[in-house]
Amino acid sequence: MSRLASVVTIAALVAGALTAATPALAASRHFSERPGYYLSLGDSLSVGIQPNSAGVDTPTSQGYVNDLYAKLAAADHRLHLVQLGCSGETTGTLINGGICTYRGDRELSPVGTGHPAGSQLAAAVAFLHRHRHVSLITIDIGANDLNPCVVLPPSQIQACLAQVLPQIAANLSTIMTALRAAGGDEVRIIGMRYYVPELAAWLTGPAGQTTAQLSVALAEQFNNVLASGFQAADARVADVFTAFDSADFTDQVTLPGIGTVPQNVANICLWTWECVPPPQGPNEHANATGYAVIAQAFLAADQ
Repeated sequence: MSRLASVVTIAALVAGALTAATPALAASRHFSERPGYYLSLGDSLSVGIQPNSAGVDTPTSQGYVNDLYAKLAAADHRLHLVQLGCSGETTGTLINGGICTYRGDRELSPVGTGHPAGSQLAAAVAFLHRHRHVSLITIDIGANDLNPCVVLPPSQIQACLAQVLPQIAANLSTIMTALRAAGGDEVRIIGMRYYVPELAAWLTGPAGQTTAQLSVALAEQFNNVLASGFQAADARVADVFTAFDSADFTDQVTLPGIGTVPQNVANICLWTWECVPPPQGPNEHANATGYAVIAQAFLAADQ
């Protein structure tokens, strides 16, 4: 099968893979031995953000969390989903609050009323203390910490990252230590390595292609920090960076209306809103197909 055919049919392949993974999950004691909860934490990806027809970022039911939960719930009808994700969250605000607020009553949720839990992490820890049957926690966090760096000229990004990455590592250690302490050793935790939206810069010409290549190299540094932080807390890693072929500049794909581009650029165009014209694009968030690819990476991490 050609690379183009493989890319065009990815949605069907992902759907099949998700279905095939279900029996294995059904047999896993982490998901099926007792009634429980799937607790989802993170930034905008965790709440399925996509641009609406006016280009406004909007939570959807097409996120990777929704896809993942649908497959887990098919194997265990007793499983309940609790989403605490907050669009725009950084590792710092996840700990300290400042973007979303959380209810402190029975069912915690973002932007709620009642006694505030203070932050997403505080809300998660409170939930874990009250509900001992949490079987799975997923988390994507850290991408928004890079925002001050990605707007800089390419020559200044590395120096910026040298300051930001240690803080991400320290914050992630705080987050994961708190989750593991509150959830215990048995709860499954899966964290995420990100895809690289900046690959879309390839389409703008030679300077953009240099930026795209630099972005992948820097994203690998960032993702390695995340992976180390997750693994230090005995969490598994959903390798979305690899699922999106983020480092593959070698294989070439021809896209209608765009032309021939590297595989990683093609995937960003096909699986996110980055290559879509205004008002919906350019937008770094995944589309429904991209979120399905992310869900599959989380499933693969649990095998």
